[in-house]
Order: sequence, then C-alpha cells, then structure tokens
Amino acid sequence: MSTSYRVAVLVGSLRKGSFNRKLALALAKLAPAELQLQIVEIGDLPFYNEDEAAAPPAAWTRFREAIKGSDAVLFVSPEYNRSIPGALKNALDVGSRPYGHNAFDGKPAAVFTLSPGALGGFGANHHLRQVLACLNTPLLPSPEVYLGGAGEMFTAEGGIAKPETEAFLRKVLTAFASWVRKHKE
Repeated sequence: MSTSYRVAVLVGSLRKGSFNRKLALALAKLAPAELQLQIVEIGDLPFYNEDEAAAPPAAWTRFREAIKGSDAVLFVSPEYNRSIPGALKNALDVGSRPYGHNAFDGKPAAVFTLSPGALGGFGANHHLRQVLACLNTPLLPSPEVYLGGAGEMFTAEGGIAKPETEAFLRKVLTAFASWVRKHKE
C-alpha cells in the first residue's frame, strides 16, 4: 500500500493572476502521486497581534489547523524588495504563535521562488529559509529553486512552457517526496 502525504502549499502572492499561484497549480499537476498538494490561503489572515491570542480570529484557527493537519509545507513565493511578501511573513507569524504552539514545528518543507527578473527571487528564498530555520522546519537542502522569467514560464493552459524547466521541477518534486518520506517515517 502506498503512502500519501498532504502538502500545504503557501503562495506568497495574493494577486489573483499571480505567477506564483500559477506555479503552485502547475506543481500540483507535476508532483509524484504520493504528494497531495493543496493551496492553503493566506490572504484573509488578520495581522498577528498577541493581544488576540486568548480569543484568536477564526481565520487564524483555520490556518493553524490546516498546517497542523498537513504532513509537509511547500512555499511558492515572489520576491518583494529582496525579501518575502508581508502576507507570507504574517502567515508564518500566525502559524508559529503563540510561543510553544508552532504549527510548522518539524514539518518538512521546500521553498520555490519565482520572479520576472533573472535572479529568480534569490533574496526572498534565503530570507524565507532563515525564518523557517527558526521555526524548526527541516528544509529540502537541494536542489534549490530560483526561477526567473516568470512572464514566459507558462503555456496558455497553465503548464510549464519549457520542457527543461518542467523536467527540473519534476526532479525537485521527486527529491521533495523523498525528503518528506524521510522525515515522516
């Protein structure tokens, strides 16, 4: 009997037609059968405020339960000003607080960054990795994913336009499946 892993996918961009959302949807189609990728929305999360910890907003509770109920987390994010978008940082804060109740604790994770520029979100990728290290999420060390040229990344149907890019993404997803398996067995 094969094992299936639930993977919470957090998309850093809130834009409806975001390249990163398109990438997340494409990854769900390319992933090995054992990885069940599901986007967990972050756009409705009120800003984290410790004053609300005793009676958390429903959106916080929903988000925390979605992360806790997953076996792994996949981050797909653009780069804003050499860092991660504020909405994604807020989601990390909501999910990891209050102290001692970190929903991300021990969840194997991977980071994919995609941007229109040639650097492929290098700064955001590394800032996110720094935060995730603090949250005790074992990160897929290699291969790292920095995708540039977001405007030419997709076919009209939402698939990956270049066969070599699709092959690379399949390779990363296969490595991620092994990483999840290693940390969940």
